[in-house]
Amino acid sequence: MIKTYEIKLPPYKRGFHLITNKILEVIEPLPETGLLNIFLRHTSAAITINENYDPDVRRDMEAISNELVPEDLPYITHDIEGADDMPAHFKSSMFGVSITIPIVRGELSLGTWQGIYLCEFRTRASAREIVLTVVGEG
Repeated sequence: MIKTYEIKLPPYKRGFHLITNKILEVIEPLPETGLLNIFLRHTSAAITINENYDPDVRRDMEAISNELVPEDLPYITHDIEGADDMPAHFKSSMFGVSITIPIVRGELSLGTWQGIYLCEFRTRASAREIVLTVVGEG
């Protein structure tokens, strides 16, 4: 069995946002075993998995990513949409726009403290589109 779902998330402020529950709302019930692929259709945001309990992690992830890839670097030429334009594209490539999660016993096989994040790198973000593909049986 292969099923594909498309969801449109509203604009989020810049930062790291837990979206695990938004994804589960769309794809449940899950098959007994399989895989979930999450693909983000954008070049200035990303998808990742990290700790889902302490909000400090999300704030620190934002601070570290901004320190690693700051805005207004003197050699950047792609700035059509502002100072965050090229840094957002680079961060998107650095984190990635796709992840795959195993499905075991009808549940996403995430660790106890793992959650799915939308990483929003734009100051004035737009709505974001995600394609969810479930491959499974049972």
